[in-house]
Amino acid sequence: MARQENGALLIEAPDETRRWIADRYGRLLQICSAAVLGPDVHVELVAPLETPTGAGMRAGVEPPVRDGAGRGTVRSTGGAAARGTAQGARDSARPLPASFNPRHTFEQFVIGDSNRLAHAAALAVAEMPGIAYNPLFICGPPGLGKTHLLHSIANYVTAYGAGATVRYTTAEAFTNHFIGAIHGGDTDAFKAAYRGVDVLLVDDVQFLQAKARTEEEFFHTFNALHQTGAQIVLTSDRLPRDLADMESRLRERFEAGLVTDVRAPDASTRLTILRKRAQQDAISAPDAGALELIADRVTDNVRALEGALIRVVAFGSLTGRPVTAELAEEVLAGLYPARRARRRATVEEIQSQTAEAFGISVEDLVSPSRAAAVAWPRQLAMYLARELTDQTLPAIGRAFGGRTHTTVLHAHRKTAERIAGDREAYEAVRRLTETLGRP
Repeated sequence: MARQENGALLIEAPDETRRWIADRYGRLLQICSAAVLGPDVHVELVAPLETPTGAGMRAGVEPPVRDGAGRGTVRSTGGAAARGTAQGARDSARPLPASFNPRHTFEQFVIGDSNRLAHAAALAVAEMPGIAYNPLFICGPPGLGKTHLLHSIANYVTAYGAGATVRYTTAEAFTNHFIGAIHGGDTDAFKAAYRGVDVLLVDDVQFLQAKARTEEEFFHTFNALHQTGAQIVLTSDRLPRDLADMESRLRERFEAGLVTDVRAPDASTRLTILRKRAQQDAISAPDAGALELIADRVTDNVRALEGALIRVVAFGSLTGRPVTAELAEEVLAGLYPARRARRRATVEEIQSQTAEAFGISVEDLVSPSRAAAVAWPRQLAMYLARELTDQTLPAIGRAFGGRTHTTVLHAHRKTAERIAGDREAYEAVRRLTETLGRP
């Protein structure tokens, strides 16, 4: 429900999600409002059926902050600020109450080749905390579902864990709580809060790097939980071995369990994500062409993908236009312009680039040799030949020393399996694909 009052567009949102909506979509709502209603109208998120309490302020929501260009953003204040700074100061040494996003569940997580192992591991951990994989370390770039998996674990254990206690935090929040506990002389309460749980979920653990005292405390927290059989799940934007500024003893503990990754979704998975999000948000029958265009334009970030859908739907709603491919093109043209078509590579180019990347000769690549240093590059090259050219399987086999089409199929399957669980293999395929696609 939305209404205009005293130069403000009031949008009703439930208490439990109002701050989350303001944080994630406040600026988008402000931009859409300005485009349709004019730059002087600002957006405020309010509780359902709430009456105005004054120009520019509603419960839990601050008035928009104008930037240099006169545009506004919507911001949510959070509970401590609304209740006053005195209580916030008393609570500074204690961690915030658990807050799990109810929309982030295993049922709502879209599974694809890029995240299948991470999803399976997270579900196993949720079903058997402290038994399946401990610790579980999930790494990958931002916006690909790591936080979704953490909240899915939290929601599952809360619902089916027979009273097991769960704490979700970020590395930044953990650091702030620790500093507050030191300053407030209440480190015992801090330790009890983190070491007295059955499942500890820590997001963006890379931000613990170069914070000596916090790393020390987290090391002891990790050990205390692990020794009692409590489950630990960590996420990061990089592999443990790439956390160069973190103490080696912590990196070693992160690697002691299961390390898995999430990668950018393929086109089919992106479309499924959009359809599920449209269903979740009760968006009535969006045009298939619109979803396909969004999936084609936004390729590397699930969060950005969903944001693009919300942007298109919001613009359509505010202008009274249906969500079509034409509307999606209009809304996304500036942020996500159409990509140029990739140049078709040839089998010979694939062989040459692959051989160069692995430091072998093309003759070695197509030879009968089964040495490991040759076999893997050959499988990878045959995989790329099937993916990036229009050659038939027999033709590809002939180009690789007279091999059969079943050999090419086997190489394709083995490579697909390897890149699903081996980040280095995935990066090798990605780099070669980018190189071969350049004009």
